[in-house]
This record gives sequence, structure tokens and C-alpha cells, in this order.
Amino acid sequence: MNIKRAKEEIEHTVKAYLAKDALGEYAIPAIRQRPILLMGPPGIGKTQVMEQAARECGVALVAYTITHHTRQSAVGLPFIRQRNYGGRDVSVTEYTMSEIIASVYAKMEATGLKEGILFIDEINCVSETLAPTMLQFLQCKTFGNQAVPAGWVIVAAGNPPEYNKSVRDFDIVTLDRVRRMDIEPDLPVWKDYARAAHIHSAILSYLELHPQNFYQINADVDGTQFVTARGWEVLSNLLNTYGSRWACRPMKSSSASISSTRRSPRTFRPTSTSTTSTVTTTAWRTFWPVRPSLPLLRGCCRPPSTRS
Repeated sequence: MNIKRAKEEIEHTVKAYLAKDALGEYAIPAIRQRPILLMGPPGIGKTQVMEQAARECGVALVAYTITHHTRQSAVGLPFIRQRNYGGRDVSVTEYTMSEIIASVYAKMEATGLKEGILFIDEINCVSETLAPTMLQFLQCKTFGNQAVPAGWVIVAAGNPPEYNKSVRDFDIVTLDRVRRMDIEPDLPVWKDYARAAHIHSAILSYLELHPQNFYQINADVDGTQFVTARGWEVLSNLLNTYGSRWACRPMKSSSASISSTRRSPRTFRPTSTSTTSTVTTTAWRTFWPVRPSLPLLRGCCRPPSTRS
């Protein structure tokens, strides 16, 4: 499915999980609420749709990129507590509250919202020591011995193995307890977003002519060349920045020419009569030697004046 359809499915699921019966209890008990697992390429918009879904459902959102955390931050730190069992004093190992669970309670206090979405990104890229904790999280909705608060829907996301060599496969037991959604790149859907987000017109025009270059991964002698939706947006920001910066500069000449020599961006001085295509071409020339792999595929996205 595309990212737009995935967003709709997430919203429907959240509303269904948070619906209550006549007694004020959740119609679908938390134990029966299957976490959502989004699998799709990087930069396709998984995090953005979670923000949109939470906002449109009127619930809070706590988002974590789990690869930035250790087992201790997910489970908590151990400490010794004295207990008395059968008339005998013993030392027992317990754990502090998980940083992730604590963030959920902090969000509840900060927003006043008791229901929300707990979003865990890159869940299939965790370290070997954290992998069992993530499996327990998906299967039991707990971190260590601490449960996710009632009213919080779990959504996780990951990348397919062709995009990340460190991914781990989920076993059948885990997949049987989640609702998996496989998201594919969809240029028409992205173009709707791009127009609303004011993506540079040069990029939209290029993709109109070369839709096959919207999402690609190619390996050659220079390494892996790739392009993603996030990369096109980064390039758009660069083009817009160059255009707005040059538009504000006083010009000394009526000539619209610029040197074709690659220089520092600060040395370019387009004139007031320069066209959008001139600004665009200069930005491409400046950007290309610096970052050949992101967001462009070498050889397919250069402006016409720079092709061999």
C-alpha cells in the first residue's frame, strides 16, 4: 500500500482501539490490540504520517528511534531492594522505570492527554542485546516488567533488508501478534504532498519526465547511489534557499550570465534578470560535487547543461 492508505489505516485502527463500551471500558481489551508494524523504505514519510495521525485523532504522540538507545534505557537500570519472604530478609534485584515508559507518562502530564500513540522507529535494526526486549515489547506490550499505559496504541516501523544490512527478521510468533503494513513508494501520492509542502517546481517537472527516478538504489564502482523522497525534499530546500538568497542581493550588472566554473556558493552573483532555470542550474552544480549520492542518482539527475 502507499503511505496515504497506510495513514488512513492507522487512524482507523487507533479509533477502533480507543473506542469504549457502555461501561467505559475499551471495547477491544489492550491484550487483544495488535501493534501496527510499518515496513517501508527510508524517507517515505513513516514518522510524518504518525504525527498527522495523532493530530487528527486528537491523541498524544511519543516517538523513539530505538537504535539510539541501549537495553538499559529501554528496560531501566537495576538496583537492590530488601524484601522479607517467609520471615527471611533477602536482597532482590529490581529495575527503575524504563526511559520510554517514563516519556509516555511525561507526555500525559505535559499535554493532559491520557491516550496516545507510542511510535518506535527502526525496530528491526536494534543491537543483539536489545533484540529480545523489542520482541517482548511487541508480544507483551511491556518494557521489562513495566507495561505500556492503557490507552496507548503501539506502532513500530522498520526498513526492508535491501535498504539496511543490519535488519533482523521477525519470527512467526512475533508476526502473528502484530498487524504488518508494507509501504511502497508512490509518486502520485508524494506529488500531492509535494505541492502542499511547496517542493521546488524544478523537481516536480523533472519527476514528471522521469518518474522511474523517484526511488532508486543502484550499485556501481563508486558505491551505492540512491535517491529517496526525503532526498528530493532536501534538494528542494537547497534550491529554495539559493533562490531566496540571490533574490535579495543587489546586482551590479544587467548580464544574466554566471561562470560555469565550480566555486563556493558565496561567489555566485546572478543578476536581477536571471531566470529560475539559471538559479536552479547553479544550485545543482554546487550541490552535485559535494553530495553525489544523496539525494540524486549520478548521471540521471544532472541539469542538461552539465551532462556529458
